Amino acid sequence: MSRLNRAEMQEHNRAKVLTAARKEFAERGFREAKIDAIAERAELTRGAVYSNFPGKRALYFAVLAEDAERWVSEYRPDPGRTSREALGEFARAWVARSPLTTDDTDAAWLGRDLIPEVLADDQTRRAFAQLMSLSALLLGLSLEGMESGRRRVHTAEAALTTLYGASQLAAAAPGFVDPFNVISTCEQLADLEFDDVWEPPHLPYVAPARPTNEPWAPPPATDALSRQPAPLTGDGIVAVLGLHRVGAVEEAVRAAPSGVDITVAIVSGAPYELAPLTRLVVAELRTCLHQAFPGRALPPLRVVIDDSGSLATAAGVHAVSDATEVAVRLASGRIVARSEGHGACHAAASVENPGPPHSGRRR
Repeated sequence: MSRLNRAEMQEHNRAKVLTAARKEFAERGFREAKIDAIAERAELTRGAVYSNFPGKRALYFAVLAEDAERWVSEYRPDPGRTSREALGEFARAWVARSPLTTDDTDAAWLGRDLIPEVLADDQTRRAFAQLMSLSALLLGLSLEGMESGRRRVHTAEAALTTLYGASQLAAAAPGFVDPFNVISTCEQLADLEFDDVWEPPHLPYVAPARPTNEPWAPPPATDALSRQPAPLTGDGIVAVLGLHRVGAVEEAVRAAPSGVDITVAIVSGAPYELAPLTRLVVAELRTCLHQAFPGRALPPLRVVIDDSGSLATAAGVHAVSDATEVAVRLASGRIVARSEGHGACHAAASVENPGPPHSGRRR
């Protein structure tokens, strides 16, 4: 048997740590779990655990993300034919993995400390709030894909509030929450009329996108919503957003002309901890969307979790943080417009007739 190289050994050890950590967190909960115990379970040193994960919270989020990405439901519904049916199927897929219904004790209770750990750190709490805004946008766009004509983000916010709240209450008060009532509630939310109007950023305070002529050579990337390679060589918009500004991508979605490709590259100043949290939230949402909605209704938005920052670098953003907010407009294989700061997504999406860049040298 050939020996593993350094990269293969690191990946092997990382997998052993994740397996050991899952058992430790499931049996003892986040607070009582010990890094030394995880190292002992993995038959590794404490240093080997920390060489793969900077802390216990980062390891916990990574375990939850791995579980969410691997979960495959045995329930295979027909996608909903109306927004009410689709929202009901979304809720049914959600509760199938939550403490409301699952028989897998480890899987059900492994996530019971997620919200307390989100609340324990302000940076994490702000990131989670923006990930909820992104989730509501993606679910809302799917509802709009079923019955176009009005914004449905507030409906999605109400559904996610119901589902997250029910899951937390089920963990705190086992047996109190009836999962069928939760599903029925979400179905009925689709029939409510919310005062849901998109408000663009205050235009006097948003600078127009700057025309430019820069090379565009994107790295290979994966769309976290489809789990397929993300084709980034066509015309469109790439928004590079830190985890405290992710919700701003709706500016591009609402302002861009129909048919324009939009990709959000999510970056962070603390990727080792917050990238797994992002993977977790997106994976849970993706699974439920694909079980509930027909393909034609799925959101026309690509989500790339750019934890290495390589896509941001290709877009000309060489230093990222959780507050990063940059958007570029692409045409004919070049970056033809750029906007930064508040309103960047709206400004890039509002560029009129972005044609091929001039062939002459830039002045």
